[in-house]
Formats: sequence, structure tokens, C-alpha cells
Amino acid sequence: MIKAIIVDDEPLAQNVIQQFAKDIPRLEIICTCNNALEASSKLKENQIDLMFLDVNMPRLSGLELLKNLNNPPLVILTTAYSDYAMEGYELNILDYLKKPFSFERFFKAVQKAEEQLSLRHAHNEQSDADYIFIKANKKNIRVEFKSICYIEGLGDYIKIHLKDKHLVTNLSMKKMEELLPTDEFFRTHKSFLIRLDQIQSIEGNLVEINGNKLPIGNNFRQDFQELINKHVIK
Repeated sequence: MIKAIIVDDEPLAQNVIQQFAKDIPRLEIICTCNNALEASSKLKENQIDLMFLDVNMPRLSGLELLKNLNNPPLVILTTAYSDYAMEGYELNILDYLKKPFSFERFFKAVQKAEEQLSLRHAHNEQSDADYIFIKANKKNIRVEFKSICYIEGLGDYIKIHLKDKHLVTNLSMKKMEELLPTDEFFRTHKSFLIRLDQIQSIEGNLVEINGNKLPIGNNFRQDFQELINKHVIK
């Protein structure tokens, strides 16, 4: 069962999502919030898998709420405007529904959420494993986590940089991030996922790994800095 929350200040929009959700047995709407501040409290009180999030709301926008969440659930933006698509995807939203949207489009977005949650579940069940198999060069190649330096996003593909070679495979950064242990890897940019124990130096907005200087994105900088500060000797 997918436990979801609706965050939207428009009663009509709330009602559409609620009615669509009733036709998907595996989707349960836990609560409906009229603004981002109310949603922030509900997210702390409940275990939420998925958030249907409007952008334009009073006092605090949906995107501002998302930026301030340390561990957000999967997010599907629901808005009447297309201007926020790029910023939304930089914040790792799962999907973008432009109002008014059909049940078919809504159902497709929920399916994406179900797939992501299934990946997370599979990863949690295999959390003791220290390797994964990657399909590259027409074969399944075993890749140990400790051998990865960093991962680079290339559209629909990723390049896994090892110490002495790299592998290219047809996976998204989101899916790869789900498969890796969160205490060993960190997303520093929309196109880069690094192994923390491979960091050689940090200078400004660049992190050096295996002799390569990789960018730290604006939307990832604060969380990354907070993580690094825990290990800085003062």
C-alpha cells in the first residue's frame, strides 16, 4: 500500500486527486493539507511514501517546502503552470502533473511511485550485500560498492567510474541512487553521485575524487556541507 498526502490550497484540485485515488486500491490518501506549513507537521507525524504537491500556495510554496525537508517522500508536483518543471526535477521530483490532468496521466505517475518504492524495498531486503550486478558490454558485471569512485549521469545512461576504468549502463541516476547504501554515497549534483570515502579534497564548489574535480550543485550544497562539517576537525 502506498501511503500518500495531498498538499494543495484548492479544494477542487484536492477533490480530483481524492476521487482518482479511490480508483487505485493500492493508493491510500492519509490526509489532505491546505498549505505547506500544515504539510510539514503531518509529514513529521506520519510515515508518508508519496506527496502530491502543489507549487503556488500562501506563505510557503511547494518547492520551498521541498527544499526544507531533510528526508522527503517521493513527490509528484501538481500545478497549473509548466514554469516549475526544471526546478522541480533538480529537486528530484518523481513526476510533474500539469493541471488539469487525466486519470490516465495520474495513474501513470502513481505507477512510477510504485516502481520506486519496490526498488527501495528490494534494496532494504538486500542491505547486507556489498555489491550489485550492472549490465554493461552485453553482460552482467559484478561491481563492489567499495570499488566505485563516483557515478556520472548521462541522460538515460550512467557512467560508473571505478579507480582504473568505467562502465556505462542504461540506468537513471534516481534508480542507481536507490540501489546504493545511503551512508556510503551522496548526491552532490543532479549529474554526480559520489562515494564519500573517495573524497580527496573540497574547495569552493568542487570536490576532488580520483584526480577529477566534480561540481557541487546549488540544491545539494547545504546538505553536503552539513555532512562534511561532522568530520571537520576544528
